Amino acid sequence: MANKFDIDISPESPELLAIAEKELRETPEIRAKGLAELRELLKKNSDLNFTDDENFLVIILRVCHWYPESAIETLRDIAEFRKDYWKVLKDLMPEQEKTAFIEGGLINILTHKDHKNRRIVIYKCGSDWDPSVISEDSIFRMFYLLHILAQLEKSTQICGCIVIYDFEGLGMKQVMNITPSGTKRLLTFTQKAMPLRLKEVHIVKQPLIFKMVYALMKPLLDQKMKSRLHFHGDDMSKLHQFVPPNYLPKNYGGTLPEIDYSAKDWYFCAEKYHDFFLQYKDFGFKQ
Repeated sequence: MANKFDIDISPESPELLAIAEKELRETPEIRAKGLAELRELLKKNSDLNFTDDENFLVIILRVCHWYPESAIETLRDIAEFRKDYWKVLKDLMPEQEKTAFIEGGLINILTHKDHKNRRIVIYKCGSDWDPSVISEDSIFRMFYLLHILAQLEKSTQICGCIVIYDFEGLGMKQVMNITPSGTKRLLTFTQKAMPLRLKEVHIVKQPLIFKMVYALMKPLLDQKMKSRLHFHGDDMSKLHQFVPPNYLPKNYGGTLPEIDYSAKDWYFCAEKYHDFFLQYKDFGFKQ
Protein backbone atom coordinates (compact mmCIF):
# COMPACT_ATOMS: atom_id res chain seq x y z
CA MET A 1 0.00 0.00 0.00
CA ALA A 2 1.91 3.02 -1.31
CA ASN A 3 -0.22 5.76 0.28
CA LYS A 4 -0.21 5.64 4.07
CA PHE A 5 -3.49 7.58 4.07
CA ASP A 6 -5.39 4.77 2.45
CA ILE A 7 -7.04 1.57 3.60
CA ASP A 8 -5.76 -1.85 2.65
CA ILE A 9 -8.33 -3.64 0.51
CA SER A 10 -6.04 -6.49 -0.49
CA PRO A 11 -7.28 -10.07 -0.01
CA GLU A 12 -6.89 -11.80 3.34
CA SER A 13 -3.45 -13.22 4.03
CA PRO A 14 -3.11 -16.76 5.41
CA GLU A 15 -2.29 -15.16 8.78
CA LEU A 16 -5.52 -13.14 8.75
CA LEU A 17 -7.57 -16.17 7.77
CA ALA A 18 -6.03 -18.08 10.66
CA ILE A 19 -7.18 -15.34 13.06
CA ALA A 20 -10.63 -15.39 11.45
CA GLU A 21 -10.90 -19.13 12.02
CA LYS A 22 -9.74 -18.91 15.63
CA GLU A 23 -11.78 -15.86 16.69
CA LEU A 24 -14.73 -15.81 14.29
CA ARG A 25 -15.33 -19.51 13.46
CA GLU A 26 -14.57 -18.72 9.81
CA THR A 27 -13.81 -21.72 7.62
CA PRO A 28 -14.63 -22.26 3.93
CA GLU A 29 -17.55 -24.51 4.89
CA ILE A 30 -19.01 -22.15 7.51
CA ARG A 31 -18.48 -19.24 5.14
CA ALA A 32 -20.41 -20.86 2.29
CA LYS A 33 -23.22 -21.96 4.61
CA GLY A 34 -23.44 -18.56 6.29
CA LEU A 35 -23.63 -16.64 3.01
CA ALA A 36 -26.33 -18.94 1.64
CA GLU A 37 -28.44 -18.72 4.79
CA LEU A 38 -28.10 -14.94 5.12
CA ARG A 39 -29.19 -14.49 1.49
CA GLU A 40 -32.29 -16.56 2.25
CA LEU A 41 -33.00 -14.51 5.37
CA LEU A 42 -32.68 -11.31 3.35
CA LYS A 43 -35.33 -12.62 0.97
CA LYS A 44 -37.65 -13.34 3.90
CA ASN A 45 -37.02 -9.90 5.39
CA SER A 46 -38.37 -8.22 2.30
CA ASP A 47 -38.70 -4.83 4.00
CA LEU A 48 -34.90 -4.53 4.14
CA ASN A 49 -32.85 -2.86 1.44
CA PHE A 50 -29.30 -4.23 1.55
CA THR A 51 -27.16 -5.68 -1.19
CA ASP A 52 -26.63 -9.45 -1.16
CA ASP A 53 -23.18 -8.97 -2.66
CA GLU A 54 -20.75 -11.38 -1.02
CA ASN A 55 -18.23 -8.72 -0.01
CA PHE A 56 -20.88 -6.81 1.96
CA LEU A 57 -22.43 -9.88 3.56
CA VAL A 58 -19.00 -11.02 4.73
CA ILE A 59 -18.63 -7.70 6.60
CA ILE A 60 -21.84 -8.37 8.52
CA LEU A 61 -21.23 -12.06 9.09
CA ARG A 62 -17.74 -11.51 10.44
CA VAL A 63 -18.94 -9.11 13.12
CA CYS A 64 -21.56 -11.76 14.05
CA HIS A 65 -19.08 -14.66 14.11
CA TRP A 66 -20.78 -16.18 11.06
CA TYR A 67 -24.18 -16.75 12.68
CA PRO A 68 -26.74 -15.80 9.99
CA GLU A 69 -29.59 -15.17 12.46
CA SER A 70 -27.42 -12.69 14.36
CA ALA A 71 -26.38 -11.12 11.06
CA ILE A 72 -29.97 -10.44 9.97
CA GLU A 73 -30.66 -8.93 13.42
CA THR A 74 -27.64 -6.67 12.91
CA LEU A 75 -28.96 -5.57 9.52
CA ARG A 76 -32.33 -4.80 11.10
CA ASP A 77 -30.57 -2.81 13.84
CA ILE A 78 -28.68 -0.85 11.19
CA ALA A 79 -31.93 -0.19 9.34
CA GLU A 80 -33.69 0.92 12.55
CA PHE A 81 -30.84 3.25 13.39
CA ARG A 82 -30.88 4.79 9.93
CA LYS A 83 -34.66 5.24 10.19
CA ASP A 84 -34.48 6.82 13.64
CA TYR A 85 -31.71 9.21 12.64
CA TRP A 86 -32.62 9.79 9.01
CA LYS A 87 -32.34 13.57 9.34
CA VAL A 88 -28.66 13.23 10.20
CA LEU A 89 -27.83 10.37 7.80
CA LYS A 90 -30.04 11.00 4.76
CA ASP A 91 -27.96 10.90 1.55
CA LEU A 92 -24.78 11.26 3.61
CA MET A 93 -21.63 11.45 1.48
CA PRO A 94 -18.06 12.52 2.38
CA GLU A 95 -18.35 15.82 0.50
CA GLN A 96 -21.11 16.93 2.87
CA GLU A 97 -18.61 16.87 5.75
CA LYS A 98 -15.57 18.11 3.88
CA THR A 99 -15.27 21.10 6.22
CA ALA A 100 -15.25 18.82 9.28
CA PHE A 101 -12.55 16.68 7.68
CA ILE A 102 -10.40 19.53 6.41
CA GLU A 103 -10.77 22.08 9.23
CA GLY A 104 -11.99 20.15 12.25
CA GLY A 105 -8.99 17.99 13.15
CA LEU A 106 -11.17 16.16 15.65
CA ILE A 107 -11.17 12.58 14.39
CA ASN A 108 -8.01 10.95 13.16
CA ILE A 109 -6.86 7.46 12.21
CA LEU A 110 -3.30 6.42 12.96
CA THR A 111 -1.49 5.43 9.78
CA HIS A 112 -0.20 2.22 11.41
CA LYS A 113 -2.01 -0.56 13.23
CA ASP A 114 -1.28 -1.85 16.71
CA HIS A 115 0.35 -5.08 17.88
CA LYS A 116 -2.91 -6.96 17.25
CA ASN A 117 -3.31 -5.54 13.74
CA ARG A 118 -6.14 -3.25 14.87
CA ARG A 119 -6.88 0.22 13.55
CA ILE A 120 -6.55 3.01 16.13
CA VAL A 121 -9.04 5.88 15.89
CA ILE A 122 -8.36 9.10 17.84
CA TYR A 123 -11.39 11.16 18.81
CA LYS A 124 -10.40 14.58 20.23
CA CYS A 125 -13.26 15.90 22.34
CA GLY A 126 -11.49 18.54 24.43
CA SER A 127 -10.23 22.05 23.72
CA ASP A 128 -9.52 21.18 20.06
CA TRP A 129 -13.27 21.07 19.50
CA ASP A 130 -14.90 24.43 18.79
CA PRO A 131 -18.66 23.71 18.71
CA SER A 132 -19.32 27.00 16.96
CA VAL A 133 -17.32 25.71 13.97
CA ILE A 134 -18.02 21.94 14.03
CA SER A 135 -21.37 20.81 15.44
CA GLU A 136 -22.03 17.65 17.44
CA ASP A 137 -24.07 16.37 14.46
CA SER A 138 -21.18 17.03 12.10
CA ILE A 139 -18.73 15.11 14.29
CA PHE A 140 -21.10 12.16 14.36
CA ARG A 141 -21.56 12.22 10.59
CA MET A 142 -17.80 12.18 10.09
CA PHE A 143 -17.49 9.28 12.55
CA TYR A 144 -20.23 7.45 10.65
CA LEU A 145 -18.50 8.01 7.31
CA LEU A 146 -15.21 6.68 8.67
CA HIS A 147 -16.90 3.53 9.97
CA ILE A 148 -18.23 2.87 6.45
CA LEU A 149 -14.74 3.29 5.07
CA ALA A 150 -13.25 0.94 7.69
CA GLN A 151 -15.63 -1.84 6.65
CA LEU A 152 -13.78 -2.21 3.35
CA GLU A 153 -10.53 -3.23 5.04
CA LYS A 154 -10.25 -7.00 5.47
CA SER A 155 -7.85 -6.80 8.40
CA THR A 156 -10.20 -4.46 10.25
CA GLN A 157 -13.16 -6.76 9.57
CA ILE A 158 -11.22 -9.57 11.23
CA CYS A 159 -9.03 -7.91 13.87
CA GLY A 160 -11.26 -4.97 14.72
CA CYS A 161 -10.40 -1.48 15.90
CA ILE A 162 -9.90 0.52 19.07
CA VAL A 163 -10.89 4.10 19.87
CA ILE A 164 -9.02 6.61 22.01
CA TYR A 165 -11.20 9.47 23.27
CA ASP A 166 -8.88 12.35 24.14
CA PHE A 167 -10.57 14.86 26.46
CA GLU A 168 -7.55 17.11 27.02
CA GLY A 169 -8.67 20.68 27.73
CA LEU A 170 -12.34 19.77 28.01
CA GLY A 171 -14.29 22.78 29.29
CA MET A 172 -17.82 24.04 29.70
CA LYS A 173 -17.90 25.19 26.06
CA GLN A 174 -17.61 21.56 24.96
CA VAL A 175 -19.65 20.03 27.80
CA MET A 176 -22.62 22.28 27.04
CA ASN A 177 -22.60 21.01 23.47
CA ILE A 178 -22.49 17.30 24.35
CA THR A 179 -26.22 16.70 24.45
CA PRO A 180 -28.20 13.79 25.92
CA SER A 181 -29.68 13.09 22.48
CA GLY A 182 -26.27 13.15 20.80
CA THR A 183 -24.80 10.87 23.47
CA LYS A 184 -27.67 8.42 23.08
CA ARG A 185 -27.22 8.45 19.30
CA LEU A 186 -23.49 7.73 19.51
CA LEU A 187 -23.87 4.92 22.04
CA THR A 188 -26.83 3.35 20.24
CA PHE A 189 -24.76 3.35 17.09
CA THR A 190 -21.58 1.88 18.59
CA GLN A 191 -23.44 -0.73 20.67
CA LYS A 192 -26.07 -1.88 18.18
CA ALA A 193 -25.64 -0.54 14.66
CA MET A 194 -21.92 -0.43 13.90
CA PRO A 195 -20.84 -3.55 11.97
CA LEU A 196 -17.26 -3.44 13.16
CA ARG A 197 -15.44 -5.25 15.94
CA LEU A 198 -14.89 -2.47 18.48
CA LYS A 199 -12.39 -4.14 20.79
CA GLU A 200 -11.51 -1.38 23.25
CA VAL A 201 -12.45 2.20 24.08
CA HIS A 202 -9.87 4.26 25.98
CA ILE A 203 -10.64 7.56 27.73
CA VAL A 204 -7.50 9.65 28.23
CA LYS A 205 -6.53 13.07 29.61
CA GLN A 206 -10.00 13.65 31.00
CA PRO A 207 -10.30 16.50 33.56
CA LEU A 208 -12.69 16.46 36.53
CA ILE A 209 -15.41 18.12 34.46
CA PHE A 210 -15.58 14.89 32.42
CA LYS A 211 -17.76 13.52 35.23
CA MET A 212 -20.60 15.57 33.73
CA VAL A 213 -20.11 13.85 30.37
CA TYR A 214 -19.88 10.39 31.91
CA ALA A 215 -23.09 11.03 33.83
CA LEU A 216 -24.83 11.23 30.43
CA MET A 217 -23.12 8.09 29.17
CA LYS A 218 -23.27 5.71 32.11
CA PRO A 219 -27.02 4.86 32.09
CA LEU A 220 -26.81 4.05 28.37
CA LEU A 221 -23.86 1.66 28.49
CA ASP A 222 -24.53 -2.03 28.06
CA GLN A 223 -22.43 -4.64 29.85
CA LYS A 224 -20.35 -5.45 26.79
CA MET A 225 -19.37 -1.81 26.31
CA LYS A 226 -18.63 -1.37 30.01
CA SER A 227 -16.19 -4.27 29.82
CA ARG A 228 -14.35 -2.60 26.93
CA LEU A 229 -14.27 0.91 28.38
CA HIS A 230 -11.06 1.95 30.14
CA PHE A 231 -10.23 5.24 31.91
CA HIS A 232 -6.60 6.38 32.09
CA GLY A 233 -6.52 10.12 32.86
CA ASP A 234 -3.00 11.46 32.31
CA ASP A 235 -1.35 8.14 33.18
CA MET A 236 -0.36 6.81 29.78
CA SER A 237 1.26 3.77 31.40
CA LYS A 238 -2.28 2.49 31.95
CA LEU A 239 -2.99 2.84 28.22
CA HIS A 240 0.29 1.02 27.50
CA GLN A 241 -1.07 -2.05 29.29
CA PHE A 242 -3.41 -2.39 26.30
CA VAL A 243 -1.32 -0.87 23.48
CA PRO A 244 2.49 -1.03 23.85
CA PRO A 245 4.24 2.37 23.59
CA ASN A 246 6.10 1.39 20.41
CA TYR A 247 2.71 1.41 18.64
CA LEU A 248 1.67 4.82 19.96
CA PRO A 249 2.77 8.37 19.07
CA LYS A 250 4.49 10.65 21.57
CA ASN A 251 1.11 12.34 22.16
CA TYR A 252 0.10 9.27 24.19
CA GLY A 253 3.42 8.43 25.83
CA GLY A 254 4.55 6.33 22.91
CA THR A 255 7.91 6.07 21.20
CA LEU A 256 6.62 7.03 17.74
CA PRO A 257 6.81 10.66 16.53
CA GLU A 258 4.05 13.09 17.45
CA ILE A 259 1.03 13.02 15.14
CA ASP A 260 1.56 15.50 12.31
CA TYR A 261 -1.49 14.61 10.22
CA SER A 262 -5.25 14.75 10.63
CA ALA A 263 -8.58 13.81 9.07
CA LYS A 264 -7.68 16.29 6.34
CA ASP A 265 -5.13 13.78 5.06
CA TRP A 266 -7.69 10.95 5.20
CA TYR A 267 -10.42 12.86 3.38
CA PHE A 268 -9.10 11.95 -0.05
CA CYS A 269 -9.23 8.28 0.89
CA ALA A 270 -12.94 8.74 1.61
CA GLU A 271 -13.37 10.37 -1.80
CA LYS A 272 -11.60 7.43 -3.44
CA TYR A 273 -14.33 5.00 -2.34
CA HIS A 274 -17.18 7.20 -3.51
CA ASP A 275 -19.07 4.29 -5.09
CA PHE A 276 -19.32 2.36 -1.81
CA PHE A 277 -20.62 5.43 0.01
CA LEU A 278 -23.11 5.96 -2.81
CA GLN A 279 -24.41 2.42 -2.38
CA TYR A 280 -24.40 2.58 1.42
CA LYS A 281 -26.55 5.72 1.68
CA ASP A 282 -29.58 3.79 0.41
CA PHE A 283 -29.22 0.88 2.82
CA GLY A 284 -31.88 0.37 5.47
CA PHE A 285 -35.62 -0.14 5.13
CA LYS A 286 -37.19 0.03 1.70
CA GLN A 287 -38.99 3.27 1.02
